[in-house]
Amino acid sequence: MRWLTLYARARHVPASLAAVVLSAVAVWALAGDGGRGPGDPRLPVLALAAGAMAASTGLGGHDLALDRTAAIRWAPRRAAHVVLIGTAVCAALLAAQALGEDLATLAFVVRDGAGLAGLAAAGAAVCGARYAWTLPFGWLSFALFAPPPSGVPAQMATWMLVPPGTAAATWTAAVLAAAGTAAYALAGPRR
Repeated sequence: MRWLTLYARARHVPASLAAVVLSAVAVWALAGDGGRGPGDPRLPVLALAAGAMAASTGLGGHDLALDRTAAIRWAPRRAAHVVLIGTAVCAALLAAQALGEDLATLAFVVRDGAGLAGLAAAGAAVCGARYAWTLPFGWLSFALFAPPPSGVPAQMATWMLVPPGTAAATWTAAVLAAAGTAAYALAGPRR
């Protein structure tokens, strides 16, 4: 139990969890105040992406060299950390939905939460934990300003805004979740 507490503190879990909850509450408040209303995917995607970006800062410790000297198997712990990020982000938004506005379906929240957590993990593996947020932020920015998707490549590029049940978007999110989690679990955060 002491190891888990130390790990959570070293990975900024309390601050990240607070940011995840705040982003979900902010979206809930915006939706309840005459926001875009149900059916518009931008608000729930914004909450999920903000949560994944906030939690991604904890994908690295204070001293990566010291972490790498520990005689423990890091891969399962790193994979569990990514899964926990995706779960927390989805749970916060679903809890906010339970309080009021119905922003998105469960399938939409799970697909986007998993894809964004995997994207943040890939960001940590490629850019380091400090800049892990750049991949979700960049992809979200592109998706928000891209024209409406008209074909499979466009659906893959804007996967986080496409309605659930779209095969190209679902597969893109699944590949991002699996590849990002695997890359981070095996390689860890970049120095």
